[in-house]
Amino acid sequence: MILGKTLESWYATHPLIRDLVACRETSWFNPGTAPAADALQDVGLSADDVADASARLARFAPYIARVFPETAGSGGMIESDIRPLRALQQALSKQYGVELNGAMWLKTDSHLPISGSIKARGGIYEVLKHAEDVALAGGLLRAGDDYAGLDSEKARTFFSGRKIAVGSTGNLGLSIGIMGSTLGFQVIVHMSADARQWKKDKLRSHGVTVVEHTSDYSVAVAEGRRQADADPTCHFIDDENSTNLFLGYAVAAERLKAQLASAGVTVDDEHPLFVYLPCGVGGGPGGVAFGLKLAFGDAVHCVFAEPTHSPCMLLGVYTGLHDEVSVQDFGIDNVTAADGLAVGRASGFVGKAMQRLLDGYYTVSDESLYRLLAVMEQSEGVCLEPSALAGVPGIMRVLGEQQGYRARAGLSAQSLAQATHLVWATGGSMVPPDEMKAYLAKGRALLAT
Repeated sequence: MILGKTLESWYATHPLIRDLVACRETSWFNPGTAPAADALQDVGLSADDVADASARLARFAPYIARVFPETAGSGGMIESDIRPLRALQQALSKQYGVELNGAMWLKTDSHLPISGSIKARGGIYEVLKHAEDVALAGGLLRAGDDYAGLDSEKARTFFSGRKIAVGSTGNLGLSIGIMGSTLGFQVIVHMSADARQWKKDKLRSHGVTVVEHTSDYSVAVAEGRRQADADPTCHFIDDENSTNLFLGYAVAAERLKAQLASAGVTVDDEHPLFVYLPCGVGGGPGGVAFGLKLAFGDAVHCVFAEPTHSPCMLLGVYTGLHDEVSVQDFGIDNVTAADGLAVGRASGFVGKAMQRLLDGYYTVSDESLYRLLAVMEQSEGVCLEPSALAGVPGIMRVLGEQQGYRARAGLSAQSLAQATHLVWATGGSMVPPDEMKAYLAKGRALLAT
């Protein structure tokens, strides 16, 4: 029995579960979406909250520019470029024998400064938010101060008596560990079994305490939370439920809006924007999608991509059970090369808050990720880690869907021909050369078969 029903009963009421259990690539387009003006109220956060997060990042920018010289050119703002994917789009059209209308673009969060992944947004933001809170409360900062002054022995000594903890599959831990240790905090990162060794090594090189768990992400988070709850000096960053993480990610949307406008890309009902976001527990893509809906309303369509072996968000939203159900409940092993997405139970906060705002979900196999990794490198010269390729098939899933989604969304042939398809690349620039070489070799071998 699975949550009171037999597996066959689940198949009868929710037919797509059969494909999920078989780890077959599948897509589901949400019939329960609502206009953004209505559904944004479900989140419990507002545009003012995102603006507050953006202002806080601006206050910390002088400090970031000082302690991370690679950000000096941007004035301490942690941001990534967008770039067209014309060659990849042509390669995919040829490979799959279909015409892919519209224009593909890449959002290169894979190359964000400091920690090289999308987690540099939410993870670093929550560390900064916590640092500001305790510094103001402790008299280290006052309103109007130049935050560059936090680059001092006095500040590092102040923060050294406090701890920050997090559970992570890797990239969130990197962002929190590097930022927290730079400020002076004691940082403890609970890493799941699928976390890459190089990420553990890098954290330790920054003085971060890494606690390794033999179980998956959910256990790492639960154990980290339990230990932090017993320590009054420890702030636990809860990837499953944190609104601060969520808001840090949401800031990306207004910046993207400016980038698209600068590139001459129109976004409106006749020129829709599709954004394909790799999804693990859901906080990162959920926050970005929230910001996108605030920025573009119903002209943006947000689609989550998950590994076939870890479809936790799709399963949670499709069944309506959210964090009450895990992929393991259905015998899905949660073992994937997309380590950043290896999550068995989705964020209940994101699933419930965003369920009327997210247009679709799909799964992609590890073999497909490796093939796409090789095609991306061959066509565009961009190297990404496997999980960051999850958004690439999105254009094919949308243009090939047979569930009535395009009709429900009012997407005409003309509007689709004028659409922009943005792949959100979530990580890869910090992968060690030897490991990237192995990824590429595996992808090229699969392409040859």
